[in-house]
Amino acid sequence: MLAYYCYRRIFYAAPEKKGSPVKLPVGEQYESRSDEMLALMDELSAIPFEQVYITSHDGLKLTGRYYHVKDGAPVHIEFHGYRGYACRDFCGGNKLAREKGANTLLVDQRAHGNSEGNTISMGINERFDCLSWVRYICRRFGNDTPIIISGVSMGATTVLMSAELDLPENVIGIIADCPYSSPKDIILKVGHDMKLPIKLLYPFIKLGAKLYGHFDLEAADAAEAVCHAKIPVLIIHGEDDKFVPCSMSKKIYEAFKASNPDGDIIFETFPGADHGISFLTDEYRYGKIIDHALALMEERSKRHD
Repeated sequence: MLAYYCYRRIFYAAPEKKGSPVKLPVGEQYESRSDEMLALMDELSAIPFEQVYITSHDGLKLTGRYYHVKDGAPVHIEFHGYRGYACRDFCGGNKLAREKGANTLLVDQRAHGNSEGNTISMGINERFDCLSWVRYICRRFGNDTPIIISGVSMGATTVLMSAELDLPENVIGIIADCPYSSPKDIILKVGHDMKLPIKLLYPFIKLGAKLYGHFDLEAADAAEAVCHAKIPVLIIHGEDDKFVPCSMSKKIYEAFKASNPDGDIIFETFPGADHGISFLTDEYRYGKIIDHALALMEERSKRHD
């Protein structure tokens, strides 16, 4: 019974009612920037897009919004966070990508939005969905189309975990904003914040994921997976992140550097920024960091060719 309760509390997602209002995060920093976030979301909602679909490796119908800027441009595939909303979590990031001339694919992760599924697996199954979306772009636009995979929070962990999969060579870079180092790490951290006996509960959480969600909570680890990355990686994190501590990004960065001392990884932090709002904290600097990372990704891609 305890394992089932843990599954329902952490991993289960009830089907969303179509047209349900998008909720803004709670907290002082979010409230002070709510007008800006809502304006960005309204701007994104007003842009024409194509609804696109794929079938996941385990048979779920997944959906996304494709925004076309120009023929032959790179494609940024964007993954939102845990119990998040694509149009909210990427209201800034999608605008930035479009302004830089990229086509974008804004994904509804499994068990979110218009995608099927009732289990959120914290990036474990979502990393395979990432690969499926990459293959969709390759089929549609060709294997010579540069692809960048990016994510926020759980989406950031998802794209980092996909680094250990067989990504096509035209995936030229990864952008991860406020990732957690592993599903286990973030569950232990949040449980501790809630003053729960989390070390005693964790075996039941893992069992609930296995029995009712049909996935192994420890099957992937972002800090381990990123060590397999053969492409440049950009990690961004707010220093005042109260949900996913900045130390988790540092752990990922240090794991990468230990395994790939000459590898291409950029780690940038934003003083005073809470979870997922580094872009809103300093849009100019955020844009410059993205510019630098994209130039590096393009340069390394050309060198590889």
